[in-house]
Amino acid sequence: MGGSFRYWIVLCCVALAYGGPVTAGAADYNAQAPAGSLAEYSGSLDRELNGSEIAWTAERDSLVAAALNDWLTWMRPMLIDAYEQYMYMRHLMWPVYEQAGLPEALLFGILAKESGGRVHSVSRMGASGPLQFMGFTALRLGLRIDDERDERFDPLAATRANVAYLRERFIEYDGDLGLALAAYNAGETRVLRLARALDDPSFWNPDFFRQLPRETQEYVPYVLAAAMLFQDPQAHGVEFPVVDAVPSQIELLESKTLSELSICLGQEGSRAGWFRTLRNLNPHQEHDVRLPEGYPVQAPAEIAERYAEACLDETRNELARRLHASRDERRALLAVRTYTVRSGDTLSTIVHRQGCPSLRAVAEANGIQGPRYLIRPGQQLQLVGCRIH
Repeated sequence: MGGSFRYWIVLCCVALAYGGPVTAGAADYNAQAPAGSLAEYSGSLDRELNGSEIAWTAERDSLVAAALNDWLTWMRPMLIDAYEQYMYMRHLMWPVYEQAGLPEALLFGILAKESGGRVHSVSRMGASGPLQFMGFTALRLGLRIDDERDERFDPLAATRANVAYLRERFIEYDGDLGLALAAYNAGETRVLRLARALDDPSFWNPDFFRQLPRETQEYVPYVLAAAMLFQDPQAHGVEFPVVDAVPSQIELLESKTLSELSICLGQEGSRAGWFRTLRNLNPHQEHDVRLPEGYPVQAPAEIAERYAEACLDETRNELARRLHASRDERRALLAVRTYTVRSGDTLSTIVHRQGCPSLRAVAEANGIQGPRYLIRPGQQLQLVGCRIH
C-alpha cells in the first residue's frame, strides 16, 4: 500500500487478557468520561510488552484518505446521524469499552460503518443490530436469540459481544487492529487462513489485501476514518451536534405505542424527531405494539420532562391515535406476500427487515415451530401484514 503521505493511527491502552472485565453496564456511566486514546503521529510500530497495554498502528494511506473523503462528502449526513444516535446510547455502550480499555473512537467507527446508529438495522446477509452480528456468531458469544428476545438489537449486550469478539481476534492476530477489523467484517476463519499463508500478515500488505472481499477492503479504512473524525472533528471541518443525552425514562400515564409517542412528542430538541431514539433505547419493543399504562419507556431526560405536556394534549394525542390506527387499517388491507428465504436469513431478521408485525405471527402463519424457528434457503414464506415495498 502506498500514498502521497503516511501517518500512523495509534490505539492505546487495550486490555487483552481474557481475565479482564467485559460486562460494564449503565450504572458505570460517567457523562464526563474521556473519549479514549486515539492519536496521530509519524513513526513505526510501537508495541509494549511489559504489561497489559498494547499499541496498534495502521497506515493512513490513500485508502483511509478516500474513506475520509466519503465520510466528509456524500456520507456526511450518515456520519452526523450516527453520532447523534450514538450519544443517546453512549451510557449503555461506552462504559463497556472504557472498562475493557478500548478507545471510544473505535466503538464509534464500528457503529457508524456497521449500522449508522440504527439499532434495528438488518443487512441483506442477516447481520443484525447496532454492531451487526450474524446469528451463529451472536449465539457463540452468549447473546440470546429466541422468539421473545434478540439481544443483537440490544446496545449494551451487543457491545459486550463486540468487545469479547475483538479480544479473541487481538489475541489471535497478535494485537493487529487491521486484521481484527477485517475478521469482524469477513469472518475470522477466512482472515486467519490468509494471515497464516503470509510472512507479513498485515491488512496493509498488498498480498493480503488483494485476497480480501471488496467490502472488507473498504470496511477497515471506513472504520478507521470514522474513528479519526470522532476523535478530532475540528481538524476535518466536522461539527457534531450538541446532544443533551442524559438518560431517563417516561412512565406512561396511558397506553401508547412508541410510534404514537414519537408523533405526540414532535421534534422539539431533535432535528429529525424522536422515533429513532426511542426505538434505539427500547430495542425489545416493537414500535407499533401498544405498551400498557405505567410502562417505563427509556428516553432522554429532555423529552421525559415534557412528556405529560406534549402527549396528554388532546389535539396531539388524538392525532397520534388516528395516525397509528391508519397503519392498522392499511395492514388489514394488504395482500399476502411471498418471500423466498436466502442464505444467511433467520426468521427474526426476515421479520425485522420486512416490517412484519411479530416473529410469532409469521411463524404461526407458516407452520414454523419455536423456539429455534428453523428455516432453509429456498423456502417460501407467506408474509401477512408486513411493510409495503
